[in-house]
Amino acid sequence: MKTTVEATHPWDRTSFTQGVEQAADGRILVGTGQYGESRIYWTTLNSAQSDSQPLDEAFFGEGVTIAEDTVWQLTWKKQVAIKRDADTLEETGRASYSGEGWGLCSQQDRLVMSNGTGRLTFRDPETFEERGSVEVTRGGEPVTMLNELECMSDRQTVWANVWQTNEIYRIDLASGEVTGVADLSGLLPAASKPGADVLNGIAAVRDKEGRPVDGRFYVTGKWWDEMYEVRFDG
Repeated sequence: MKTTVEATHPWDRTSFTQGVEQAADGRILVGTGQYGESRIYWTTLNSAQSDSQPLDEAFFGEGVTIAEDTVWQLTWKKQVAIKRDADTLEETGRASYSGEGWGLCSQQDRLVMSNGTGRLTFRDPETFEERGSVEVTRGGEPVTMLNELECMSDRQTVWANVWQTNEIYRIDLASGEVTGVADLSGLLPAASKPGADVLNGIAAVRDKEGRPVDGRFYVTGKWWDEMYEVRFDG
């Protein structure tokens, strides 16, 4: 797929970005990682942060998503999903799951979760109980390292960062097949690379009704200093 950069926005260089998602009101939800540094917060395109909530030092924060008036946040190895109030981001409950937690997104009446393999799990947005899963393939071959996710409103498509690469997959959830690949090599300027980690963070640009705008996304990475507004074609 062809990638076109349409705009750049400032990003918090101290954030080890694990999950990004835009709300209908334009705010951007961010979840970060690292033991003792993990947190969740709201920000804007001007990088004005609010409602920051730290995680317990035992937790390494992972993916986040908005599900109506609830926000869910994954943890890496503790098998704990934290349920939060979407406005204040204060914790309201917890749920458990098996395996590691990596990426998370919300799709109508279900959540989609990754665990660092090629398997995506569907979960109940209220209880976090597992509802099924799909194994992802590319050209008929199994994939792995699926990380941060972004769900589309058609309940069929999800986009996934692939850890330790510059690729983002478009995935058909009915078949598990990768239907498109965006290669973002060269996106981060050389001047921004010192101290930066891998590409990780994809959020659909959303309209005032909260619906994803076709082909347009915000992308960033771990310890990056900018977020890029891009368009994928193809």
